[in-house]
Amino acid sequence: MLDRIEFDYVIVGAGSSGCALAARLSERATCSVALVEAGNWDRSAWLHIPAGYYRTAFSPKFNWGYVTEPDPGLGGRAISWPRGKVVGGCSSINGLVYIRGQKEDFRRWRQLGAIGWDWEDMLPFFLRMEDQEREEDALHRKGGPLGVVDIREHNPIMKAYAEAAQQAGITWTDDFNGKHQEGVGYYQLTIRGRFRSSAASAYLRPARHRSNLTVLTHTHARRVLLDNTRATGIEVDAPDGRRRLRARREVILCGGAINSPQLLELSGIGNPRVLKAAGIEPVVACRGIGENLQDHLQVKTVFHCKERVTINETMRNPLKLAGVGLDYFLRGRGLLSVGAAQIGIFARVMSGSETPDVQFHVMPGSATNPINGMDKFPAFTATVCQLRPESRGNLHVVSPDPDQQPRIVANYLASESDRTTIVQGLRLSRRIARQPALSRYYGGEKYPGAKVQSDGDLLAWARNAGTTIYHASGTCRMGSDDDAVVTPDLRVRGVDRLRVADASVMPTLISGNTNATCMAIGERLADLLAAPERN
Repeated sequence: MLDRIEFDYVIVGAGSSGCALAARLSERATCSVALVEAGNWDRSAWLHIPAGYYRTAFSPKFNWGYVTEPDPGLGGRAISWPRGKVVGGCSSINGLVYIRGQKEDFRRWRQLGAIGWDWEDMLPFFLRMEDQEREEDALHRKGGPLGVVDIREHNPIMKAYAEAAQQAGITWTDDFNGKHQEGVGYYQLTIRGRFRSSAASAYLRPARHRSNLTVLTHTHARRVLLDNTRATGIEVDAPDGRRRLRARREVILCGGAINSPQLLELSGIGNPRVLKAAGIEPVVACRGIGENLQDHLQVKTVFHCKERVTINETMRNPLKLAGVGLDYFLRGRGLLSVGAAQIGIFARVMSGSETPDVQFHVMPGSATNPINGMDKFPAFTATVCQLRPESRGNLHVVSPDPDQQPRIVANYLASESDRTTIVQGLRLSRRIARQPALSRYYGGEKYPGAKVQSDGDLLAWARNAGTTIYHASGTCRMGSDDDAVVTPDLRVRGVDRLRVADASVMPTLISGNTNATCMAIGERLADLLAAPERN
């Protein structure tokens, strides 16, 4: 039972953006904050062990379990889209890779009308949230809530792979978040000590003692409450029944690229044609909601390994597995201390690209189907991802029922540029694997396989094997034009006292993993809301 049902700010979604925003707003003792989360607290140990993502990302305990519509660009396959349903959101189940993106990404946002979101505007918020393991400089800081560390485990295959990439013409980099993103190097991970540094552990747990912050778990938002075109609160299904939470100042949606547009449409805010087809009475017309959907497509290349030094053998050997657990719990080292990838590559494969257009995630193991565990043969994997897809999809509700999944049309590989880039990325992956530095380990190509040679064959492989890398964004696009869903200060057009702050507001995808940018969006909005009080 809630002791109070009225707050200054009501935030929906305790994910990367929502946790950062709630923690920062509650630093101001003069305002009360309610943070509403459909999932539970992050109590499972696997949510805190870095390698635990392998057990949690697809678990129905922590995952909304979204599935796309059958996609013509992927051979008619429907794709599973895991999204975090737990305090911390996707930051509690992701692969822990810490990437800000390219400064050019944010300059592109500014060019598209997101005034105040250029690189120079965003860098202070990235710096404010970091507790960087490395020494401080103009691009790195210590003392922030989010732990950022170097990978501690260097598998011999990964060392050889980095050397092979350099033999293939890719320069070495010590820092993907430095002056230039391009190169091959080790990823940094969001870890503090030996545990995952999620938005929940970094931002929310230190703030839980504050009397002006209320975190409501197992509480599912049904709709935004409107008084004509003014948001007054939200309706929720709570453990003790259906309730209404009132917002004296503002309602802020931080549900992510799927839940935020879904909740807007359930509230009668959206394209009138879409709303009427779903049986929802339109209240505020906003045609852009649910449009502009973007995601990074990943396509795996898997190579047989001649030596049994991969994760595959370790994970299938009970004695080795026991040693892995012991190493982690005694020293905080070993396989349990790493994320979804060890080596990364940011490279240019298109002749006209001025900055990297593909990203690799490289790991000393393979899992053809992650749900089934590691493969039974020794192997290493390099996944290829196009950084700036031109293809756009959409998602929309199909009924007034909040429990019914929206219709997700990903529309992968709809653009000729996307198709060409992914094919060239696959060719680069093959070229690296065949360099002399990897000869000790390279035992032939498992996937796509030696029979796949032409551009058409490689594209067919991408269509048949490609899948999400979990970076959905763009469905509540920020901008200054009339078709933008939110303004540069993240206000929903046509509705007073309602904002959105999460991956959905990105005009275009950043060039890399999205978690850090989502936290920075939460930090940025907290600063915008504090500005009137400072003045």
